[in-house]
Amino acid sequence: MAHEVRGVVARAKGEPVSVETVLVPDPGPGEALVGVQACGVCHTDLHYRDGGIGDDYPYLLGHEAAGVVEAVGPDVTGVAPGDFVILNWRAVCGECRACRRGRPWYCFATHNATQKMTLADGTPLSPALGIGAFAEKTLVAAGQATKVDPRARPEAAGLLGCGVMAGYGAAVNTGGVQRDDTVAVFGCGGVGNAAIAAARLVGARTVIAVDLDPRKLEWATDFGATHTVDASKEDPVERIRALTDGNGADVCIEAVGRPEVLEQAFYARDLAGTVVQVGVPTPDMALPAIPMIDFFGRGGALRPSWYGDCLPSRDFPLLIDLYLQGRFDLDRFVSETISLDGVEDAFHKMERGEVLRSVVTI
Repeated sequence: MAHEVRGVVARAKGEPVSVETVLVPDPGPGEALVGVQACGVCHTDLHYRDGGIGDDYPYLLGHEAAGVVEAVGPDVTGVAPGDFVILNWRAVCGECRACRRGRPWYCFATHNATQKMTLADGTPLSPALGIGAFAEKTLVAAGQATKVDPRARPEAAGLLGCGVMAGYGAAVNTGGVQRDDTVAVFGCGGVGNAAIAAARLVGARTVIAVDLDPRKLEWATDFGATHTVDASKEDPVERIRALTDGNGADVCIEAVGRPEVLEQAFYARDLAGTVVQVGVPTPDMALPAIPMIDFFGRGGALRPSWYGDCLPSRDFPLLIDLYLQGRFDLDRFVSETISLDGVEDAFHKMERGEVLRSVVTI
C-alpha cells in the first residue's frame, strides 16, 4: 500500500519548488520506510533544483535528515521499526573492490531503494542523493539508515547526514588533522565551520578561518577558529603565512568549490602540507593552472574529500556520542526551523549567507 505524504518537489530547472502529494510505497527487500522528523536545507538541494547535478526532473529534494524507521522489507536486519536513524547517501555494498580491500568509505556501488516514489499521477520522482527527505516519509535502502542514540535532537542529528559530516570528515578523515597542527579553512558556511570545529576537537593548535563575509567569520570564531581572515580586504595566502611563522598551514581545507580558492589553499600550505577540497564545484569548473614545478616542488598532497571519506556506521554514532557529551555542538549549526512550505525561502536565505542551516521539521 502506498503512503500519501507531502513532499518538496523541483519540477524543472531553476523553477521555485512546490509542496506536492507524494506516494511512498511500502518497503520491499532491503528497503526501509522512514518517518522523517527533520531535514536540513543543504546547498546540494539547490544544485539539484538549478540543474547543477543533473536533469532527471522531477526531483524529490532533501537528504540531510533524521527520523524513525516505520517499517522494513524482507531480509533487513540492520535496523528495525522504532529505531531512530540518520539517513546517509553512501550505503556501502560490502562487495565492490574498495569494500573488499577494507576501504568501504570509497565504495563504488552504494545502494539506493529499488522502488520509485511518485507524484499522485504516477510520475516517478528522482530522490536527491537517493533519499528525498523533504517529505513526511521516505523510502531508502536499509543501509542508508544508520541507527544512533535517540536522545539526540533530530534537528541537530540530521545534519550529520551531509554537511557537518562532510566538513568534519574533510578535517579528520581526509586531511588527517592532528594535535598541534595548523589548519586553514577557506569558506565558513556549514561545511567549513564543521571542519573548524573538528580541527579544534582533535587538538589543532592554530585554526584560521577565511571568508569574504564578516558574519561568517564571526560564526567561525564561535566554532573555535583562533584567527580570521577577511579575504575581501587582505591576501589570505600572505596572512596565513604570517600567522604560521612564515611557513603556511599544515592542512588547508577548501570548502567553497571554486578554482581560485583552491589555488589560494594550495599556496597557503606549508611544504609537504595537505590541501583538502570539499567544496562542491559546478561541472564547468576546471583545476587552476598551477605550474607543474610548484606542484612537484611543494610536495605534500592534494586530496578531494567526498562526504568526508566517512563510514556512516562508524562515524555517525561516534559524533552523536560526542554531541551528547557536549564536545561537538551540533545545535550551533541550526539557524532556524521551518516547515516544508518554507524551503524555497530558505534557499534564498542560504544564497544570501544569512543562515548556517535552515532545518525543516515535520
